[in-house]
Amino acid sequence: MIVARTVADLRAVLRERSGSIGLVPTMGALHEGHATLLRSARKTDDTVVMTIFVNPAQFNEPSDLAAYPRTEEADLALAASEGVDVVFAPDAGEVYPAGFATTVSVTGPLAETLEGAERGRAHFDGVATVVTKLLLAALPDHAYFGAKDAQQVAVIRRFVADLGIPVTIVVCPTSRDTDGLARSSRNIRLSPEERAQALAIPHALQEVTDAAASGIADTEALRARALATLEASGIHPEYVAFVDPITFAPVTAVARPVLVAIAARVGRTRLIDNTVLGGA
Repeated sequence: MIVARTVADLRAVLRERSGSIGLVPTMGALHEGHATLLRSARKTDDTVVMTIFVNPAQFNEPSDLAAYPRTEEADLALAASEGVDVVFAPDAGEVYPAGFATTVSVTGPLAETLEGAERGRAHFDGVATVVTKLLLAALPDHAYFGAKDAQQVAVIRRFVADLGIPVTIVVCPTSRDTDGLARSSRNIRLSPEERAQALAIPHALQEVTDAAASGIADTEALRARALATLEASGIHPEYVAFVDPITFAPVTAVARPVLVAIAARVGRTRLIDNTVLGGA
């Protein structure tokens, strides 16, 4: 496995390889969820490239950026065990050199609601800009993302289509621990008591899924059930939203696929999760 620290080195390595390239962008602190993305890439592509870069541009809270776990040695070991060919691990100066003055920005509800509203408009600007740079650095055939970050995936699909970037975005199912909690690098911050409390989030999504399957289509009625489950565990969410999974426009009834998205803080840890009702 080769570790490249600059775009020039990454491109030099990839020029020597033939066949398809699969890119798995990460911010490090890898867990089993990342491993599932790497396995999907390994099954499909001839060369698997994984990136490790904690992107400062997408953090709206300096404390969250400072607290984000950085575990490069362990990350490289996991990457090697999953058959990664190349790891691109640049520093901030390589991604945002002196004089950097360009932002990739998606407008409208897709990027300005839910996570865009809670974390600030600059959050998805930071995501869109860094992912654009990573795609242009590696020029992959496929790029792999997890379904847990549904709004991020929708934003990425939008700018990839709008800018005509020749890559196929592959979305892999949300990876969950055996207790149902969606895997996240932030989960390590949860105390045992907070982790037990956090299980109300997947439970709320299951409650909504079961209610919709029983014939309840009104999203306000479904939202009330989710809120009751969360609040019974002492969780007061930032949002429980029912939206179109492509445009993120609000939806009032489950008559077609509907994304149910939840964001909540458990202790000092911010968690997100989602499910799709009505097929996907």
